[in-house]
Amino acid sequence: MPAAQSEDLDVRTIPPRDKHPTIMRRFGGLRAGESFTLVNDHDPKPLLYQFSAEFPGQFEWSYLESGPEVWRVRIGKPESR
Repeated sequence: MPAAQSEDLDVRTIPPRDKHPTIMRRFGGLRAGESFTLVNDHDPKPLLYQFSAEFPGQFEWSYLESGPEVWRVRIGKPESR
């Protein structure tokens, strides 16, 4: 995945009700080929299911670190074809 944008989005201190909307806003602001790194205190697998339902084939998801205390996931938009 290109590293055109790879800033961290640390959601560990964000209230639970605001986490997914914050992440979706960040994703919505990406251009093709850009990404960010999500930092969380648990496996964001429910978020992966949400992305799969709402953006099938329109996102990239790559685990960079898988706990047990911190999870880092690079989330991006694929290059235009």
